[in-house]
Amino acid sequence: MKLPVKELVLPKDLKKAQNGRLTVAILRDISGGGKLHHIAARAWEAMHDAAMSAVDVKPFKPTSSADAYRSFEQQLAGFMSRYVGEPNGSETTRHYLGKKYWLKKGVAPMATPATSNHGWGLAVDVWSANGKRLDWMLQNCDMYGFSWEVQSEPWHIRYVCGDILPQAVLDYEAKNIQT
Repeated sequence: MKLPVKELVLPKDLKKAQNGRLTVAILRDISGGGKLHHIAARAWEAMHDAAMSAVDVKPFKPTSSADAYRSFEQQLAGFMSRYVGEPNGSETTRHYLGKKYWLKKGVAPMATPATSNHGWGLAVDVWSANGKRLDWMLQNCDMYGFSWEVQSEPWHIRYVCGDILPQAVLDYEAKNIQT
């Protein structure tokens, strides 16, 4: 299975922001737990409600509240818990502050602090993204502005449309304002 990967466009209000150090004015709470950039949050809510309406997709949520927006401190703590500063036979490495780190055995890779799309409030790790839930995501994420980032992480999606909200999100919002 090949996951569709689209190029990421940052919303304009992130151009002068620092990854992992977003202000509360930029972030919004999302269904399922956690926070996202306010535009990504609007898209998530529309997609979340559509997914929750699909019989075989419930529940549709982040794996944890830290698997949406991650502060710099959360990203650093996660990174340091998954990587070691000495060779351990792992082929997965990262460089941080001029030093090379190796991934511990049995844990998923993580971006170095200040480089993750979680730090922009644009990425979500979706709980149990396999089977019918993943099938639904493959058929629907694009119309809500989400795309995958890497082939090896079917659970990791990110909002890629910058300041533009896809029509499915606008339709969802118009419908929910009227009701």
